[in-house]
Amino acid sequence: MQYPVTKRAFGLAILVLSGLQLMVVLDGTVMILALPRLQEQLGLSSAGSAWTVTAYGLPFAGLMLLGGRLGDSFGRKRMLILGVALFTIASAFCGTAQNEAWLIAARALQGTGAAIAAPTAFALVASTYAPGPARNQAVAIFGSMVGVGSVGGLVIGGALTQVDWRWIFWINVPIGLLIVWGAVYQLRDTAHHRMSMDVRGAILGTLACVSIVFGATEGPEMGWGSPVILGTLIGGFVLLIVFVLAERNVDNPLLPWSLFDSRDRVMTFAAIFLASGVLGATTFFVAQFLQNVLRYSPLQAGLASIPFTLGAGVGTAVASKACMYVKARWLLLAAAAVLSGALYFGSTLDSSADYFPTLLVMMSIVGFCIGTAIVILPLCVLVGVDMAHIGPLSAVGQMFMNMGTPFAVGVLSPVALSRTLSLDKSATGKVSEMAQHQIDALGHGYTFVLLVCALGTAVMGLLALTLRYTPQQLAQAQHAQDEAQKS
Repeated sequence: MQYPVTKRAFGLAILVLSGLQLMVVLDGTVMILALPRLQEQLGLSSAGSAWTVTAYGLPFAGLMLLGGRLGDSFGRKRMLILGVALFTIASAFCGTAQNEAWLIAARALQGTGAAIAAPTAFALVASTYAPGPARNQAVAIFGSMVGVGSVGGLVIGGALTQVDWRWIFWINVPIGLLIVWGAVYQLRDTAHHRMSMDVRGAILGTLACVSIVFGATEGPEMGWGSPVILGTLIGGFVLLIVFVLAERNVDNPLLPWSLFDSRDRVMTFAAIFLASGVLGATTFFVAQFLQNVLRYSPLQAGLASIPFTLGAGVGTAVASKACMYVKARWLLLAAAAVLSGALYFGSTLDSSADYFPTLLVMMSIVGFCIGTAIVILPLCVLVGVDMAHIGPLSAVGQMFMNMGTPFAVGVLSPVALSRTLSLDKSATGKVSEMAQHQIDALGHGYTFVLLVCALGTAVMGLLALTLRYTPQQLAQAQHAQDEAQKS
């Protein structure tokens, strides 16, 4: 097989692929620091703020498996170009949004574009770079974009929001155009063949999640007895049941039930979902606390959040080595116990909280524990799996990881609002026009969510305690994962 790049990874092709990865990761976090400005300038409601995150995350996670199938069927290069083009157009729509509905619809379109483009990118690394040093360099650069994007999303998002929140979307337009141009001229398409597409399953699963999250998010404002809320909640659960039943009778289902034949793997998927939810909700509400309660500017909030990301980086590095010597259950249980304690402490904070040392230490500890979980749990998914199934299982694990954040933000936003209104019914509207007692009530709403996250983390720890994986099994899974990435 002839590879376009055989000697070294550095060049236009890796800029295209890593640029896509960076852009997708950035847009998952860059929005969070802009929300207070959007609430002020665009009049976003509490539910609307949650939907700007959820509307991107749900289609991204829900359609990701279908996006991978589209690449297999119609060519990964073609689907990458289509997905990036859709993402770029949606970014332009986001940047020109004039109201809440416009922005949320454009964010959903962004998530759909990301779901089409992202699953194809890693496969294109394998088809573009020859095995050996070139591919190893490319894989390392591509993988590092997750860390760079996590830190960069906070800092770049804060800096651009400081100028104008619309720039966090407009900046994607020239980047997206460059990625499309580079993909056309530098990437080589992979072999593909038409296969049955479980479009029905993708739509049913995504709509079920959207309906449930809509009912939970809008419930406090519309009233839990509202026919609309009751209808969407009941409809969501009915769609979920229909999805499960439909997947059992599809020749090529998005979620093959054989992947769930292991009790340990099912528990691992549940733990991944909870860990992702805790990560997303903590990031979302701490960012709101920093800006709306402590009155940090968007840039200050972005810089203040860096210890969280750095802590996560250290956690992943330590855990990837420690899991070779210590059973996964004990590492995960220890991380869950410390994380629950840190989040419980965070739930006691108020507007008098100091950044140093209080917030800095707390965010570093939370980041470290989250980093520990998100490196060990995906390895647990791959224990005892042959090479042919590593790709599908990794994709399913990634889907649960991506689904946790929008689901948690959507469900916990009304919890924060309900807590705030229970303390002060006047604590609504623009934060800049609130009195101190209203700001305090708003802060207690945010920190109450951290208490809920502490409970969720404790549940994750209990689930992890049931896992029976040995260090030798995780070492084999890590080796298989590395080999799959190189092949």
